Amino acid sequence: MATWRMAPWAGRMPGVRRFGEWERERGSWVLCEEVRADVHELRTLLAAPRHGGDQSPERAELLRGAQQALDRAMDVIDPATHRRSLTASHVTTAQLHLNCARSLWMRTLSPAELQSFLPAVCAAVKQHLAPTDEHRIFVERLAGDLREDEEAGRPASLTEGQLVTLVAAVDTAHQAGLREKLRADSFARIVRWIAVFLFCAVIAVGVLSALWRTAVPLCFTPAPSPGARGDFSVVCPTGASASVPAGRLDARTREAAGWGDYIVVMLIGLVAAGIAAASALRKIRGTSTAFGIPIALALLKLPTGALTAVLGLLLMRGGFVPGLSALDSPGQILAWAVVLGYSQELFTKFVDRQGQAVLDGVRGPSPSQPPPVPATPPAEPRR
Repeated sequence: MATWRMAPWAGRMPGVRRFGEWERERGSWVLCEEVRADVHELRTLLAAPRHGGDQSPERAELLRGAQQALDRAMDVIDPATHRRSLTASHVTTAQLHLNCARSLWMRTLSPAELQSFLPAVCAAVKQHLAPTDEHRIFVERLAGDLREDEEAGRPASLTEGQLVTLVAAVDTAHQAGLREKLRADSFARIVRWIAVFLFCAVIAVGVLSALWRTAVPLCFTPAPSPGARGDFSVVCPTGASASVPAGRLDARTREAAGWGDYIVVMLIGLVAAGIAAASALRKIRGTSTAFGIPIALALLKLPTGALTAVLGLLLMRGGFVPGLSALDSPGQILAWAVVLGYSQELFTKFVDRQGQAVLDGVRGPSPSQPPPVPATPPAEPRR
């Protein structure tokens, strides 16, 4: 598919070329470079001469298939052949071809050659597989046995069956790592779309409340204190009206309601939510992943704070909170808007925990202590 091309006259406009660069990469530049680096490493390993000059037909076919998989991975992330996707599906496809090429290359290695890569295999398996996974248990046990043989001076080598199992363990580890990245990317994308939807809801509420300011007025009608002489009052976020007879409360409420009542309350709630998001940064640990999960979580708080400020005041106006249904000044309404906007932390803290759990999953499962080994009689020496 052809890449995005701008018109000659549009290329002279300020910032248009930067927009073209953004359209081509669209947030996946780091992931694409990671794929390119891995492809370059594997191509170098494929081109390296084999010790002894052995080139069997089976090995040649495996190397040819690995080279084709690498070429396909580069084609997928090449902006000249494929458009960038908002879901970064092109990077996922490239990593699938890269994993295939790595698996085919490992199958060309002899047991002695693969043994030199055993530490790297152990590191990959421990990073992405759980301690109870059968592949991880086999690799760790095999590495321990080979280490004991080397320390005891016995010849240590891998069998063909162990070679096949090691390759399968590496495939499983890389597939698990890819699923971790997909999970993180999917979570960040869902949070961003929810934030966009809530921002649209905030704009819609502001526009509708400005056009029909008397539909659901955000005003309170505090009654005079017992024993005091006087009438009711009408208090709105941007105005107030005193000495209102009981029979004219509805009419004076419609007159006092301003077109900017909802807008002011939502703006204050948004600012309070922004302060809450800034204060929550102290709990967020840094991440080396290319998925903007902390940024997406911070953006989610802003429209949530604007909406919780409005909805909280509506609940107070309807008498849902006993004792807080008669705010008697615009200052009190705006002060409660600050509190309600900040209180969005009660709802978004669960999303924050899930986001941190997803980031921890991308880094791999936390190390655990090895299970206790039951007491067994000493084994007979190997022959």
